[in-house]
Amino acid sequence: MIDVYTWPTPNGHKVHIMLEECGLRLGRDWQAHPVNIGAGDQFKPAFLAISPNNKIPALVDPNGPDGQPISLFESGAILVYLASKFGRFLPATDRERFKVLEWLMFQMGGVGPMLGQAHHFRIYAPEKIGYAIDRYTNEARRLYGVMDRQLAHHAHIAGDDYSIADIAIFPWLRSWQNQGIDWADYARLKAWFDRIAERPAVQRGVAVLADARKPLTDDKSRDILFGKTQYAKR
Repeated sequence: MIDVYTWPTPNGHKVHIMLEECGLRLGRDWQAHPVNIGAGDQFKPAFLAISPNNKIPALVDPNGPDGQPISLFESGAILVYLASKFGRFLPATDRERFKVLEWLMFQMGGVGPMLGQAHHFRIYAPEKIGYAIDRYTNEARRLYGVMDRQLAHHAHIAGDDYSIADIAIFPWLRSWQNQGIDWADYARLKAWFDRIAERPAVQRGVAVLADARKPLTDDKSRDILFGKTQYAKR
């Protein structure tokens, strides 16, 4: 049983989807342990022992590469690990593998951080700062444009085959409205998004812990996620 310490966010859903796509089933082959980031669970010593950056998700596999347990944090690293373990969604040839990793890094370095900032300043920031809203909304639109152009030549983000690049990017686009996106401007990306959303494993993955996440409305949760609790020395 693989243990996943997670919460229903885009980064958490990446790993949920990957496990289901690899043929594993929640409750049979892997277990989701909720880490309520609005309540501060990510700062508990037991979680920090496997995720020193106090971010979800983290994974513990009792049967690691050498037959011994392994723990991993960072969703991109977990996707690469699972792809290697199960031989799925990461090509074997160097040329094709590096193309997938290129677009995985695009998600990790661009799509995730920039769309996250768009969410923050458009939805969560206590003060509406026009410069920040415009900056990150425009960057979100630019990134959507990059992906839309890529899909003019390929069926999937990193090429003709479904890969961990698609799995990494898809959950971040589910909140397109919060990012100031009009799908009419990105027809190819919208068609790709709809195809991915129809995959049964994707539907199972995004349903994991979905009922546990509540709207962020109280000051305590805001402090934990964005205030002094988040930045306290540990």
